[in-house]
Amino acid sequence: MVRLIAGLVGLFFSGMLLISFVTGAYTAVTEPVAPTVESQFHKHPKKVSFKHDGPFGSYDKAQLQRGLKVYAEVCSACHSLNQVAFRNFEDLGYSEDEVKAIAKGWKTEVPSINPETGEPATRPGLPSDKIPSPYANETAARAANNNALPPDLSLMTKARHNGPAYVYSLLTGYQAVPANLPKESRPGTGLHYNPYFANLNLAMAPPLTGDDQVTFDDGTKATKDQMATDVAAFLTWTAEPKMEARKTAGWASLIFLIIFTALCYLSYRTIWADKKH
Repeated sequence: MVRLIAGLVGLFFSGMLLISFVTGAYTAVTEPVAPTVESQFHKHPKKVSFKHDGPFGSYDKAQLQRGLKVYAEVCSACHSLNQVAFRNFEDLGYSEDEVKAIAKGWKTEVPSINPETGEPATRPGLPSDKIPSPYANETAARAANNNALPPDLSLMTKARHNGPAYVYSLLTGYQAVPANLPKESRPGTGLHYNPYFANLNLAMAPPLTGDDQVTFDDGTKATKDQMATDVAAFLTWTAEPKMEARKTAGWASLIFLIIFTALCYLSYRTIWADKKH
């Protein structure tokens, strides 16, 4: 009796599942979902390659230094990098003295306290300091950016799908508003059309306005495309500073496992060589 009831209950739920599947499939065919504005106009990131791509890739330190220059002279006016300390720049190939000079010459000083008066003050950066934010707090940041909060860029390439390509595409993707873009989706006051941004309208004005906006120390031509590529690589490093070590450890582990597997197989053949299976 119990088995009969259990079978009937199972049959009932199986039937309901089948009915739901058929009904859903019929609805999807007869009443397709209307395309949204985002699905029509939003674009996937452009294809762009970096030296650090792939399982054997490694960072190009010259490119990272150029990317730091773009961040320091362009992006740092609005965006913080609060997970990175000045001393981390030694990993980019800078010497200890060069790092000290970069920290001391950073255009935003580090918040501090005047030891004589106890009042808030600022001081030049030290290698041990994190990169200072351009704003005192969130309220000040919003007040300076039409109530939009510029995000911290430390982990941006990890926070966005296909992060480096997303950053590159966003910086080079500002366009004129399409004529067929619905009125309700057109950028309002203080907004800029960018099809690589999720909702198409971005509060950030185009940060890269033309070639030679910065001067690279290694003589590389600072085209708009070059600057976008370099800063995207630099922000990949800020998000994954140990990527090269991780890849090295991964390959070492893989090689060890292959050798270990081979030794285990040979041991198995040796131990059971005179045994009948």
